[in-house]
Order: sequence, then structure tokens, then C-alpha cells
Amino acid sequence: MNDTVEKGNREDAERRQLGGRLRDARKYLGLKQEDVAAHLKIPRTALSDIENGQRRVEVLELARLAKLYGQQVSYFTGEDASTAALPFDVAHIARQAASLSTQDREELGRFTEYLRARAQPS
Repeated sequence: MNDTVEKGNREDAERRQLGGRLRDARKYLGLKQEDVAAHLKIPRTALSDIENGQRRVEVLELARLAKLYGQQVSYFTGEDASTAALPFDVAHIARQAASLSTQDREELGRFTEYLRARAQPS
């Protein structure tokens, strides 16, 4: 019975983590729960429950959310270890940067160095 409780706790934690990633992605993109729920054709309260880890997300819902949010499903499930630990905004920027030309990525790199230097106290 202890294994069953542990498994349930692990599943609850995974569901909360998935919901948190989905919520962060939605907020980062400036989308409202109402708009995303309408896109999925589910009640807004169902989306809220998903984001709070209180409802399981169906596979097709997750696929539609990933497409809407411009991420791979593996990012949200934590299976993509290279990006799962990154905040959504950083992963989003990295995915967008991947499609830039080499010259544009170099410029983006210089700009991030500028921002980092500007943020350091004098």
C-alpha cells in the first residue's frame, strides 16, 4: 500500500509541475484562460484545474496546447531534460533563436552580453 501512496504522490507532483509549465507558457504569451479554453473547446474552469494540477490533461489537449504555445510536448512533460529546467521564456527564446541565421544568432549573443553587462552594478 505504501508503494501506491508514493505513486499517487509522484503523479500529483508531476501533474502540478505540468500544470505550472502550461500556466507559465500561457501567461508569457499573454493569453487569457478564456481564450485558451475556447481554443481547446473546454470550460475555463477545466483549464484552471489543469494549470493547478487538479485535473489530468488529455493527450490531445496537451498536443494542442503545445502547438498553441510553440513548444514541444516533451518540454511540458519534462522529458526534454535540456529545456525542462529552463524557465518558459528562456526556452521560448532559444527555440525562436534556433531558426535565425548564423549572423542573427551572433547578433543576439552580443545583445545578451550587452544586457548582462548593463545589469551588473558599476
